[in-house]
Amino acid sequence: MAPSPLMPVEEALAAIIAGVEPLPPETVALDDAWERTLAEDLAAGRDQPPFNASAMDGYAVHGDDVDGTQPVLKVVGQSAAGRAYTGPVKRGEAVRIFTGAPVPDDCDTIVIQENTVRDGDLIRLTTPGTRGRHIRRRGVDFAAGQVLIAAGTRLNARHIGVAAAANQAQLKVRRKPLVAILPTGDELVAPGEVPRADQIISSNNHALAAFVRRMGGEPVDLGIVADRMEALDKAIARGLDADILVTIGGASVGDHDLIQAALKARGLDLAFWKIAMRPGKPMMFGRLGATRVVGLPGNPVSAQVCARIFLKPLIDRLLGRNAEDDQPDLLPVATALGANDQRQDYLRAQIIRDAEKGAMVAPQSLQDSSLQHNFAKADCLIIRPPHAPEAEPGTPVPILRLDF
Repeated sequence: MAPSPLMPVEEALAAIIAGVEPLPPETVALDDAWERTLAEDLAAGRDQPPFNASAMDGYAVHGDDVDGTQPVLKVVGQSAAGRAYTGPVKRGEAVRIFTGAPVPDDCDTIVIQENTVRDGDLIRLTTPGTRGRHIRRRGVDFAAGQVLIAAGTRLNARHIGVAAAANQAQLKVRRKPLVAILPTGDELVAPGEVPRADQIISSNNHALAAFVRRMGGEPVDLGIVADRMEALDKAIARGLDADILVTIGGASVGDHDLIQAALKARGLDLAFWKIAMRPGKPMMFGRLGATRVVGLPGNPVSAQVCARIFLKPLIDRLLGRNAEDDQPDLLPVATALGANDQRQDYLRAQIIRDAEKGAMVAPQSLQDSSLQHNFAKADCLIIRPPHAPEAEPGTPVPILRLDF
């Protein structure tokens, strides 16, 4: 029987994200909103600043008194942050003022203290003034009702700061996607345990849990499951409350690769299995009820590359984020690349700086999908489309940055 054709990467991604709707919103306290994804536009609750404020220490005056002149003025009061001067200010008068303090209603100019000499309650300008200087106008930063942060934004510290300034104590954010992670294999033991001679340490589940957190999801590690149908079925059942069930390994067709059979026994609607990519060919996707099932390869680099290519866009859409940052950048390649075959290649690479040529991308010399140490050093993936021709040094190539 002829082997089934491999699905192109673009078709596989389209199948994974088809019909995905953002998860419902929830309200969190401002201090709990860091790294969460905003579910609705955030608008200002007030003007900022809420009054005309002094940008310098000095004196609030009438512009007509000082514009191009050096008068002597009488000091009639003081305005400090939180203690505004509310009395009148007549022509020929001035109010001592400090940075951030409200400017008295009658004044439209600040003269800085370095340009004045004070004698009792009189000041003399040593430099001609300029009308309108050194005042932060009300609403110059933002106005009440103005949209400050768009829905779909992942909130960083600067966003939290502007939300606080806008008088928003609570924010509506998307619920974190719950991602159940199911590592399978008799050969796996947890870090810290003593493996037998024929066993290895399980690393994929830990790396993927960190990946899910970095992408804004909530990981649930279901624990290492042996290659037994009954054990796999029980673990799958525990993962069906999640938005996404990620299985690791066991999706091939060997005698001990049982995860696909166990999922089908549960009613998996299999969309595809095996993709025209390297690394990551034995990649699987389907639906079990409302749960999306992503079957990642067991090789560590393959699993993480597939997570970057497929799992990240799925999480992004569950969070209502756009996928603009998934668009590849272009950088010149530092070394020659051979022609590619029918599978889309993702070469682990590092961005280097050349004193004359600027930023370039250098593929790693070893590309085996089990080499985690090499992968940890990589900061991007060079994308080699199917049947890409040879690329000479200096040829621009598309790259995906690795930020997890």
